[in-house]
Amino acid sequence: MKFQLTENGVWYHGSPERFTLLRAGSTITQWRALAEAFSHKPQALSYEDDGSIWQNGTLPGYLYVIDEPVVPGRDVAPHPRSTMDANVEFLTKRPLRVRCIAEVPL
Repeated sequence: MKFQLTENGVWYHGSPERFTLLRAGSTITQWRALAEAFSHKPQALSYEDDGSIWQNGTLPGYLYVIDEPVVPGRDVAPHPRSTMDANVEFLTKRPLRVRCIAEVPL
């Protein structure tokens, strides 16, 4: 699957925990559905070329948006051990403010 980053696009993080500051080294993405899937803390996750996602998480989750500008290269870097396609999964280089925008039921 080819995923294109959007300059000044929205960045997401999914988690079963509540917080307002995302730690450095956390995973973020511009793919909302992927962040929603990760909010359930799955042990396994995969996706198809059509964008459908399978995951085996068991926890209800929360969807966050990064609540400040994110600059690739400065604030985030591609996940070095990702098994996902390019531009899908990034690691934060510094703490980032987040805002919870949704509860994500199982």
